[in-house]
Amino acid sequence: MTGLSQREEVRLEERVGPDQDDPASVGGTPSRLRRWGREPLLHFLLIGVVLFIGYQALQPETTGRNSSNRIVLTMDDLRQLRATWLAQGRPSPTHEDMRRLIENKVHEEIFYREALALGLDKEDIIVKRRLAQKMEFLVQDLAALHDPTTEELRAWFEKNPDRFAPPPRVSFHHLYFSPDRRGPGVKKEAASAREQLNGKPLNSPVLSTLGDPFMFQDFYNDRTPDQVAAVFGTTFAETLLQLTPRSWEGPIESGLGWHVVWVEAHTPGRTPAFEEIEPDIKAQWSEEQRIESSRRTFEAMKARYEVVLPHAPAIDDMTADTTETKGAP
Repeated sequence: MTGLSQREEVRLEERVGPDQDDPASVGGTPSRLRRWGREPLLHFLLIGVVLFIGYQALQPETTGRNSSNRIVLTMDDLRQLRATWLAQGRPSPTHEDMRRLIENKVHEEIFYREALALGLDKEDIIVKRRLAQKMEFLVQDLAALHDPTTEELRAWFEKNPDRFAPPPRVSFHHLYFSPDRRGPGVKKEAASAREQLNGKPLNSPVLSTLGDPFMFQDFYNDRTPDQVAAVFGTTFAETLLQLTPRSWEGPIESGLGWHVVWVEAHTPGRTPAFEEIEPDIKAQWSEEQRIESSRRTFEAMKARYEVVLPHAPAIDDMTADTTETKGAP
């Protein structure tokens, strides 16, 4: 024992220098190593180097784990879960209800990510259609962002007045002549009946002696062309609108036979004023903009792709009737 503490020995050694008689201290290298080993700054630097190397080695794995294996539910997610719950007509969820909703959400998210990792979304026609549909909805939503001014709507309305004009209406009586009952001469007989009624009023006694029973109505009140066409056909409906009111006209052919017609009244369609139908104008304008914006966006997307199809003969083969007739040689 020298009676000196370890710290005092170190200080003494530093003042005196290495012991020339000590083989371990010859050249001073081992002594310097011992001194460096006691330096706290060196320890800090070494630890920093080790941590840096370890961090760099683990960084790719950690980043991947944080990006793909971390499920974060925000307050907006929880609000959406609650809103969906309430939309089903249920009372406000309890803590246990919210816990189950969160578990179900996490369960769904985990299976979704695992399915993506396995590539289950590839070549799945249902997934493709759903994603394409969502993309189309997104494009349509973008088109709806523009809110038109009154001036825009008024200018568009003036260019498209026919869109808002109600259809004309017609009220009429008719006498029916059946091809089944009268045969090939049915049109001539209908024309003869029309001559008998020429100049006579609607309540003429002659009416009861003319025509055949009709399966539907003898009088149609305030009908649109489409409503008339649904019974008598388009040609009949179009001709009816050209007839002079309050006189016997015809014969006119329908899909059911021939008719002599008395038009009681025509009511032409009237285009309403802009102020009367401004909400309808805005709705139709928005729909037209949505369709046009979707078309332009799709064309811009399509321009980035090259579509490759088989040659025309191969397509023709797909459209040819390849069914073999049984018993054919």
